[in-house]
Amino acid sequence: MTDALPTLKEADALCADIYRLFATLLRQAPDADLLNWLAELTIEQDGSRLAECWQALAEAATGTDESGADPERLQRAHFRHLVGVIQGEVVPYASWYRNGELMEAALVALRQDLRVLGFERSEHTRDPEDHLAALCEVMAMLIESSSQEQAYFFSQHLAPWAASCFADLGQVDTAFYAALGQLGSAFMESEQARLSVNAGHSPVRIVEL
Repeated sequence: MTDALPTLKEADALCADIYRLFATLLRQAPDADLLNWLAELTIEQDGSRLAECWQALAEAATGTDESGADPERLQRAHFRHLVGVIQGEVVPYASWYRNGELMEAALVALRQDLRVLGFERSEHTRDPEDHLAALCEVMAMLIESSSQEQAYFFSQHLAPWAASCFADLGQVDTAFYAALGQLGSAFMESEQARLSVNAGHSPVRIVEL
């Protein structure tokens, strides 16, 4: 039994790191250092969709295809795909996917749960709290703090829409962001399975005391 504890902690740390990686790549284009790190990843090919998606992202980060993966080109692609003058090709907000409009009911419910959990919006952030990057950051912090609310938060604020958003990103014409979207979709599916098992298929509701 004691041998299993370090493995669990290592797995949790890796999971939190993956959420933070998604948050970083959704908020801004990767710099040269991050691209090099991704390109040098050694992926254990176990036949899973997740492993295949990690490999695809690592290959896309090398910039060997015509679309390229240099920081300047990816900065333009990031703006086109995820930001836009009014909105990008993919709109990475819970309200958009769940309610069809920005700043809608999904954001109101999220803000209530964030308040109960003790999270506050950074004064330096212009995006509403239901941006997919922000939700990934919250999940990373919940995992790192071993919070019992992980399953509930995921089921309420990520499970209904995040995989679909990532899947849409997986259809864009930039190899790097398409690979990121496909990986995100696969990861969200694996997270739903992981958290369902950990929560005994019965997520704990957040209550305000």
